[in-house]
Parts: sequence; C-alpha cells; structure tokens
Amino acid sequence: MSIHHAAPNEIIKLPLGVALSGSKTATVVKTANLELIRFVIHAGKEIPLHKASNEITVQCMEGRVAFTAEGTTHELTAWQLLYLAAGVPHSLTGIEDSSLLVTLLLSKSKTAQPFDEGQEVSE
Repeated sequence: MSIHHAAPNEIIKLPLGVALSGSKTATVVKTANLELIRFVIHAGKEIPLHKASNEITVQCMEGRVAFTAEGTTHELTAWQLLYLAAGVPHSLTGIEDSSLLVTLLLSKSKTAQPFDEGQEVSE
C-alpha cells in the first residue's frame, strides 16, 4: 500500500473529528523543502525526549497535549501553535486524544532527518 501525499492545490482535511480515536500519524505533504505531518497521539501516551534537526512548528488541531521543551511544559489546545528552533529537545504526552500538524522545514544545506512514522505510538 502506497502512502498518499497531497499534490499541489489539493485540499487536505486536517482535524479528524469523530475519526480521531481510530486514526494514526501520517505525512500529508512531503517535498524537498517541506514536510507536513498529521501527528496523532492518544490520551495517556508519551513520546519521549527527541529533537528535529531543523526548525519546526507544532499546531494542535484538536484535543490537548502536554508539550515540554527547554524545561517548560505547555498545554497545547486546539488552534495553538508552538515554534521550536532546530535541535531543541522536546517531548509530549496526550492529555486527550489529539491531532497535531507538525511542519518541518527541510534545509537544503544539511542533511535533514525526515520524520520517522515509526516513532508513532503503537496502539
């Protein structure tokens, strides 16, 4: 089964609504310079400390998560956005079933490490 990435000018439905509880993380756009991931984390699940090699934004689309970076924990709720500089260690915990839009800028000048969908929390 191939993974569908959105094409230019294709509309993407981001909040999952009632389908959230049965959904998994998926990359929705991937180009040479940009990657957009709909990251699904369920209530009580934890993603341990990790970092991205490039700048990222994390926007909560639905639900609530505890997002920890640089010694501070923020509670992200729907439509809140957090920016992280490259290399900042961070972790998160699902407070409720949640979906996040993670945007990774992929630098041409260094080898970017794209998001590994294997990092997803298994059910």
